[in-house]
Amino acid sequence: MFDNFLLYFEWIFEAIGTTIIIYGGLRATIQILLSEALKKPQNLETIRKELTNRILFGLEFYIVVAILGTLRKPTIQDLIVLGTVVLIRTVLGYFLSKEVKEYQFD
Repeated sequence: MFDNFLLYFEWIFEAIGTTIIIYGGLRATIQILLSEALKKPQNLETIRKELTNRILFGLEFYIVVAILGTLRKPTIQDLIVLGTVVLIRTVLGYFLSKEVKEYQFD
């Protein structure tokens, strides 16, 4: 029963993370298309920063999913996968955060 409980939360957090990332991508795409269609000046760095922040936030939910999956069936292989996911997420987060800090805002 506890296994099913954790599985449902895995699905929920995975759906939330996916939704946040898709929303960020769609929002950025719409902003770019509208600025081109309306010939409205748009700061692309702002759009990029918002997209990057949403990607980072969505990835946080995937870490929760990996942790819950490991709690459900803690084998050595699952611990290695969890460690790899956290390492990749940390590296991605570092470089994406570094890129966001390099933007110049008015």
